[in-house]
Amino acid sequence: MKGAPLRIMLVDDHAIVRAGFRRLLEQQPAFQIVAEAGDADRAYALFIEHQPDVLVMDVSMPGVSGLDTIRRIIARQPAARILVFSMHEDASLAERAIQLGARGYVTKSNPPEVLAAAVCEVAAGKLALSPDIAKSIAILKLSGQENLLNLLSAREFEIFRLLACGHPVAEIAKRLNLSGKTVANYHTLIKQKLHLSSDIELVLMAQRQDIV
Repeated sequence: MKGAPLRIMLVDDHAIVRAGFRRLLEQQPAFQIVAEAGDADRAYALFIEHQPDVLVMDVSMPGVSGLDTIRRIIARQPAARILVFSMHEDASLAERAIQLGARGYVTKSNPPEVLAAAVCEVAAGKLALSPDIAKSIAILKLSGQENLLNLLSAREFEIFRLLACGHPVAEIAKRLNLSGKTVANYHTLIKQKLHLSSDIELVLMAQRQDIV
């Protein structure tokens, strides 16, 4: 007799992307999609309601960030099994997600079978990293560099990454549903925390950490 299917919840702010992931995962007889959400607040509420075996989520969302959502869910339910599925191939971002309590990180550039295998590994209590992320983290560790970005909060890290990628403050504010003044204040605080005197130094640090 076969066991019950794995109950999976999907979180991504693009409905079309979610639909694609859903079709991909539902091709696996052992998977059942029980809920999906397009923003962090909805994700948290539905997670509490449905208690999925695995939460598959992106970390780039408007409003409350995916990293903040991971921290909030883990604070409520430490045993939650969260798998990040993101377009970002940043070792530092993956490390931050794992530190906050995620059990895995897979980039969207990987073939479907990598995501399916990661869901199973996370459900089994294992740590799952796609090959590209595992390699990036290993390179970062072997370089011997101290990861100063660990000084940043989840929100600060996300704004740091967007600034380093060249997004202007006004665009970041709109994307994260924050005021321009709030993002500007974060911008200043981030440079203070990282002992950076200019945006050029900010970009160079991001390049050293393989974020851009």
